[in-house]
Amino acid sequence: MLSLTGILSVAYKETLHILRDRRILILVIALPPLLTLIFGYAFDSSAITDVPVSIEDRDQSDASQAFWKSIEQNKAFQWRPRPAHGPDVPDLVHEHVQGSLIIPHGWGQSLTNGKPAPLHLWVDGSDTSTGEEISGQLQQALGDFQRDSRNQMIDNLPVEVFDMAEKLPQEVRDEFGSAMEPWTLKMEVLYNPQQRFIDYVIPGIIGLILQLLTVTLMACTVARERESGTLYQLMVTSLRRTEIVIGKVLPYLGLSILLIAMAVAVAYFHFGTQFQHLWVLSLICFLFLCCSLGLGLLISSFCQTQTQSIQFAVFYLLPVLMLSGAFAPLEQLPPAIQMIAQTFPLTHFCHAFRMVNMHSVDIGFIAGDLVFMLLGAVVSCAGAALLLQRIQE
Repeated sequence: MLSLTGILSVAYKETLHILRDRRILILVIALPPLLTLIFGYAFDSSAITDVPVSIEDRDQSDASQAFWKSIEQNKAFQWRPRPAHGPDVPDLVHEHVQGSLIIPHGWGQSLTNGKPAPLHLWVDGSDTSTGEEISGQLQQALGDFQRDSRNQMIDNLPVEVFDMAEKLPQEVRDEFGSAMEPWTLKMEVLYNPQQRFIDYVIPGIIGLILQLLTVTLMACTVARERESGTLYQLMVTSLRRTEIVIGKVLPYLGLSILLIAMAVAVAYFHFGTQFQHLWVLSLICFLFLCCSLGLGLLISSFCQTQTQSIQFAVFYLLPVLMLSGAFAPLEQLPPAIQMIAQTFPLTHFCHAFRMVNMHSVDIGFIAGDLVFMLLGAVVSCAGAALLLQRIQE
């Protein structure tokens, strides 16, 4: 039978350790909202604005001038004139731009002879997302210009053309009209109608911050007492190993719950992220915290010094950052890497959090994730208690 008094005494002792190191305490409390803001801004997917792009009009025709006027006010770009008669392949680095648009000679004439020439666009491929955005924005602008030009051409057709068109069979006229109309695709977005990328990555941001802090903090607890010599004094008391483990975990669990509240508050009030089914999300966060704290305690029980503990924690967190699916779909990884990723608690936390918050699934749909995190907490804490037992022996 576990002693509540013994657990609370160890928890009180560990709480004093936390409160006495005020610099670390202030840092721990300040990091979650600060990192949530930084990561949130980094992944907040708003439309690109003021991207530096150079332009050179080698055609100097009425059509090229009209196209330039149609895109000049586009807020996505910060247009910069390109030196005339420059090299065919622009030097984006020395021009200090991320893209370069060149309207070639004869472009305006090609629009009227049935063989329209393409515009030449160079983009900086080192940033794949911005390059695609530049291309997409310009393609849309070119399509709008083509539509306006087509409508103007139809308006300027002589009356005789319309008289001749009326003599055509109705089926031919309908087919011609359909060919002139733009063919569109109607898309309806489910689960994330506004397509806010920030809503997708918020679980990864919260989970990564929590695991970073909980694992590293817990990784130093036993190692710190081992270095100071108080661990052996604690081991010769009448306290059971399980009571010591629970007592050490409780203060950090309370602190971690406070950190979750701060990170969620920043996501809700600053980035407008909506949270659904709060009780289920609370259960997911609680199990994830228990699992993370257990891992940190297991690392601390295994290592001899605080330096070793921090090193082990960093080596564990590095692959978790890249392979947990926190910031990109896990399905993009090779199958073998996906199997490794399934061993990380953060992977199951992100999946369960998103399924509940964005897809509104019932708890049975994420039962596997909950069971994994529960088993992870039990196994890691039991492993830490076993290592403490070996220390006593």
